[in-house]
Amino acid sequence: MNSSNQVMMDENPWPDVRYYDQGNKIILDNCILQVTLSKPGGIVTCIRYGGLDNLLEIHNKEINRGYWDLNWSEPDGKDNFDVPTGTEFQIIHADRDKIEVSFVRPYDPNHHWPMVPLNIDKRFVLLRGHSGFYSYGIYERPYGLPDFNLNQTRITFKLRKDRFHYMAIADNKLRLMPSPDDLCHDRCQELAYPEAVLLTKPVNIVLQGEVDDKYQYSCSNRENRVHGWISTDPSIGFWIITPSYEFRNGGPTKQNLTCHVGPTCLAMFHSAHYAGIDLCPQFKNQEPWQKVFGPVFIYLNSAPVGAEPRHLWDDAQRQVNVLLIYPLSPWFKSLDSLLTTLWMTKEVSAWPYSWPSSPDFAKAEERGQISGRLLVLDRYAMPNLHSGTYAFLGLAAPGEKGSWQRESKGYQFWAQADCYGYFSIKNVRAGVYDLYGWVPGILGDYKREGSIHISPGDIIPLDDLVYTPPRDGPTIWEIGIPDRTATKFYVPDPNPKYINRLYVNHPEKYRHYGLWARYSEIYPSEDLVFTVGRSDYRRDWFFAHLCRIEADGSYQPATWQIRFFLPLHEQYRGIFKLRMAIAASNNAAIQVRVNDPSSPKPLFDTMQFGKDNAIARHGIHGLYTLFNIDIPASLMRRGDNTIYLTQRKASGPFTGVMYDYLRLEAPTPEFSPVTHSFS
Repeated sequence: MNSSNQVMMDENPWPDVRYYDQGNKIILDNCILQVTLSKPGGIVTCIRYGGLDNLLEIHNKEINRGYWDLNWSEPDGKDNFDVPTGTEFQIIHADRDKIEVSFVRPYDPNHHWPMVPLNIDKRFVLLRGHSGFYSYGIYERPYGLPDFNLNQTRITFKLRKDRFHYMAIADNKLRLMPSPDDLCHDRCQELAYPEAVLLTKPVNIVLQGEVDDKYQYSCSNRENRVHGWISTDPSIGFWIITPSYEFRNGGPTKQNLTCHVGPTCLAMFHSAHYAGIDLCPQFKNQEPWQKVFGPVFIYLNSAPVGAEPRHLWDDAQRQVNVLLIYPLSPWFKSLDSLLTTLWMTKEVSAWPYSWPSSPDFAKAEERGQISGRLLVLDRYAMPNLHSGTYAFLGLAAPGEKGSWQRESKGYQFWAQADCYGYFSIKNVRAGVYDLYGWVPGILGDYKREGSIHISPGDIIPLDDLVYTPPRDGPTIWEIGIPDRTATKFYVPDPNPKYINRLYVNHPEKYRHYGLWARYSEIYPSEDLVFTVGRSDYRRDWFFAHLCRIEADGSYQPATWQIRFFLPLHEQYRGIFKLRMAIAASNNAAIQVRVNDPSSPKPLFDTMQFGKDNAIARHGIHGLYTLFNIDIPASLMRRGDNTIYLTQRKASGPFTGVMYDYLRLEAPTPEFSPVTHSFS
């Protein structure tokens, strides 16, 4: 048979996949790449591609090259780091198109060191004609196992430091990175915490004087589709593509690590970063549990000698066939235009994959979908119902409003509505969910009354949904725009001593190190004062309410003032309402006083809350919290008034909050009935 006939009969002309079982290791080969895994451990020891015998760091021990890992703890116990190596190996599937192998570590209560009470099945898959391989894991806790907390799990790849020098995580985040040797004590100066260093004698002199901190390259779940490293000799790209974030904890806004000096590339599935212990699920009372993490695609590409690093990034981005266009939003990176684009990989359109052999991974026919339209009724902002324009809607485990951002045990499925509020959430695993959401530019959290039961094959159209945001009266004043971040507020230039050149003239200026110290430099003697009608929140409202750092290095509570005028001819009775939306908090407590800063008892105290650590970790948001504060009219004056906000926990440089939005509402006046028509 000639080759042309063979191609006509075979839709995939690539050579067959095959494997070589060599006793203590197995090699998967599709003639594009070879992947070597230890057996039965399931550690990736070698990736051969593009003329390099191994893309992974050859000077590391084999167990420290490519591996699944996790952090866990016994109740009230210390954190344990674990690289779960398999004890049982099996070839699950092997034919000319696919090889899938399994490395299982069952829970052993008699193990010689404490073992996380989970059965862990790590899978690796190589497909014919694919320039990369896949990995996914099934974590199972059968009924009756001991209590524990799951703090983090991920896949880690450590690449060759002599080859991979460039990192890319977004179109405007591609840069030459420091060497791991630069993190040695004689080449850098440790800053406020171990992860942050100032490069004093880097191997590449171009990087001298820059700050390196892995948290500067964090990314929200929703945006984290592809990231990786680039070698220029030879020109090779190593990318992790995540086609769905349904298995990640914390929903679409949760931030995670991506890449950092090593060169290290991470597939984060579950973590407490930018949230704290709230996102460390506790398994108690013999509770059974199972979750499939992944699959993720480790994609490899190459280019001719001398190609610019961006060529490989662009190629990784060209693993696409869907272009979605959204309005300006803080969850996207392009802040200099009315529209921004998000390219989604071919892997996204293929989700859910049809090829995983595990019955625990739900295929397309085992999933369902819902659709509907979200409308908004805010009687003081707009008299009629209007569209929930570009709302975010998601299905997550049943709970209270906003509980999805602390949910870690189950799956979450999210979509963004169009400009008319229409949305469709597809590929939802069978189960029982609540529908949650929020609308950019509108305060608060939405939650539909009643749970939704999804069965395989369901296509469920919902009636029009109406979100009535928190509102008691007309707006007297507002500060900011409710978008669940502090992006819109004033972010100062960094101290010139602590620059990351990637973020100079960059929309994510907040990623710079040390911005918390700038508050006391900008306000050396008096705290922030915001005057309604004269001040501009974009330049006059600091992005974080922090402690004051005194000249002797001590920390003092900081009290911010909001000054405003109430008309002399108005006679208010009843209750004013202060809406205080918080984008992040780290061990902070905000006290509210009205017109009397020396009052021994505040009108309201949030009490200490939050462990987001977003201030230190260069995040512009963490967990969202909304406080609704009653202010009796008797505390207000006709004429000049001041609301005092005191961050009373003066415990360190990172203690504070990031506000999202503040609004003062007048006592409810008499008003005409609201029409509920919508066109």
